[in-house]
Amino acid sequence: MSYTPTEIEQLKTFYENQLLNDTVPFWFPRSIDQEYGGYLLMRDQDGTLLDDDKAVWIQGRAAWLLSTLYNTVEPKQEWLDGARSGIVFLLNHCFDTDGQMFFHVTRDGQPIRKRRYFFSETFAVIAMAAYAKASGDQDIAQKARDLFGQCIRYATVPGLLQPKFMPTRPSKGIGTPMIMINTAQQLRETIGDDRCDEYISKWIDEIERDFVKHEIQCVMEQVAPDGSIIDHIDGRTLNPGHAIEGAWFILHEAKHRNNDPRLIELGCKMLDYMWERGWDKEHGGILYYRDVYGKPVQEYWQDMKFWWPHNEVIIATLLAYLITGNEKYKTWHKMVHDYAYKHFHDQEHGEWFGYLHRDGSLAQTAKGNLFKGPFHLPRQEWYCLQILKEIPA
Repeated sequence: MSYTPTEIEQLKTFYENQLLNDTVPFWFPRSIDQEYGGYLLMRDQDGTLLDDDKAVWIQGRAAWLLSTLYNTVEPKQEWLDGARSGIVFLLNHCFDTDGQMFFHVTRDGQPIRKRRYFFSETFAVIAMAAYAKASGDQDIAQKARDLFGQCIRYATVPGLLQPKFMPTRPSKGIGTPMIMINTAQQLRETIGDDRCDEYISKWIDEIERDFVKHEIQCVMEQVAPDGSIIDHIDGRTLNPGHAIEGAWFILHEAKHRNNDPRLIELGCKMLDYMWERGWDKEHGGILYYRDVYGKPVQEYWQDMKFWWPHNEVIIATLLAYLITGNEKYKTWHKMVHDYAYKHFHDQEHGEWFGYLHRDGSLAQTAKGNLFKGPFHLPRQEWYCLQILKEIPA
């Protein structure tokens, strides 16, 4: 049975209420650092500050969120001012002298750590692009496009970034084409860039060619440069929630391209394969890691439930349902939505806990750290609200 118009309205109201009256108020305005700029995001269950260090990629994510709310929900001055605080902090404190961004800095912006990947840069791109649209600041728009160009170079030119491993067993991860697809989509939808469509197509082609394995029905997290499976522990490890995030990026692109049938089929197959691999049939929820051949996984947290895969699967299943009308995706959406809001959501203080044991019991109370902040959950609620709004009354 399809979602009725009443159920669609109820979903829309639910996501809007959670976003604007539960999730966003947990973070803002209290997380805006009035002294040094940027955001103080490492917070416990009740919002108490656990640490005043700043994860650079989440500074960008938070600035993107505030700018996007301003652009698409309501032009509140407090959201624009809050976004500017993050943009100024990024520009003043988060770039090293070699142009690469830091990953972890002190409250006042002193560098602590750089990483060998460029995700800080990709989130800075979407933050600056969204802020440029909100503010009309053409200098920031140009900085976003310039940094996107640098991300393209990082993604396509070997040796620009220090490798993590020795060259004995070369590999590549799905994370790079995935993050670049979404970065380009966000840039295209805010301030525009002539390079976006071409590169989105290239990165989708790479995922389809090298990471999607129809013969064994899975999406690999890591493969050899030629796309073959590396039959060692790291090479066999799957991350179902991450692959399903990639699936909805591709479904979003299909929607942008007037429901392109090839991309719909690809995105839905990625979702199908990894739902089967990742959904915990005993306890519900999305398992964090799986082995492609069903062997033991190295990481001890492999059967935990993390918050963000559930956000991505909520988006993917709803988007797949709205595009295809396939009842299976409605069922899956209801399953993951109900599980997530029952187990992760904190009804007392708002927002979600980040980490559960396999049986759904709480592993710890932190809602913000170097990896969790105001992004996956508010993006999920915002994106679901946007696509539901597009349905005619």
